[in-house]
Amino acid sequence: MNIQQWWLKLQPSTQQWLMENNGDVLPDRITAEIIDAGGPPKGDPWWGEIREAEELVLPDEAIDWIEEIANDENAN
Repeated sequence: MNIQQWWLKLQPSTQQWLMENNGDVLPDRITAEIIDAGGPPKGDPWWGEIREAEELVLPDEAIDWIEEIANDENAN
């Protein structure tokens, strides 16, 4: 499932956090909500590089998509 499919299932506060912290390491609670919303499980190659221990980041294409949403650009 790609980001467009699970984005709307996230809490508005989570969407806002992702827009404000786009590209940052994801806190466990954000990762868990993404997975619960239909995002890929931990260990899936979709996730961006693991920077430290088991911390995850979003892949570049998801970061770009969120930036478009944050800037009210057409992200379809």
